[in-house]
Amino acid sequence: MRSYGQYCAVAKALDVVGDRWTLLIVRELALLGACRYTDLRNGLPGIATNLLADRLRELESAGLISREDAPPPVATTLFRLTEAGEELWPVLNALARWGVRYMAAPAGGDEFRGHWFTWPASLFLRDRDPDGPPVTIELRAASNPVVVEVSGGSVRTVPGTAAAPDVVLSGEPRLILGLFAGGISVADATAFGLQISGDASVLERVLPEQARAS
Repeated sequence: MRSYGQYCAVAKALDVVGDRWTLLIVRELALLGACRYTDLRNGLPGIATNLLADRLRELESAGLISREDAPPPVATTLFRLTEAGEELWPVLNALARWGVRYMAAPAGGDEFRGHWFTWPASLFLRDRDPDGPPVTIELRAASNPVVVEVSGGSVRTVPGTAAAPDVVLSGEPRLILGLFAGGISVADATAFGLQISGDASVLERVLPEQARAS
């Protein structure tokens, strides 16, 4: 871990988290909780095995992550954020809010993982009927689907599938992102290839007004 050699809080922070891949490792642990090494490799396409090992050692040395041995039948090492690591949540939220402007179209070969929908969902979706019954929206845009849970005025994204989702969105990530952001309407999204199954009226509860327009 190289230092900028500057007595400045920003420089000191970047000494710890400014290296390539470091904040993305924090992203995975923030979104998924405790992870195995293989979980991190899956969520960090393109990272070299030795580099991931180096970054994990550096983050552990800096007090941002800890490792523990999971009991059988898992019987493997789990990595998780420490309290200091959890304090990076506002940094990740700010970066996600700032960076979404560059997601209008993915670059060729861009990888995607379903749990990365967490930030678009939190940035753009709102529960407009907090007194209504809980609803679930399953997103299938990658090999690992996620579920958006809407209840009591809150919107939460969790990895996995729902036993009986109210509505399912299947298609390219950019179409779901465009719908969430209000860049395209439901009608446009389906015309571009997004598949919507189940009770599509559920989307009216959470989408921006411009996306709900037909």
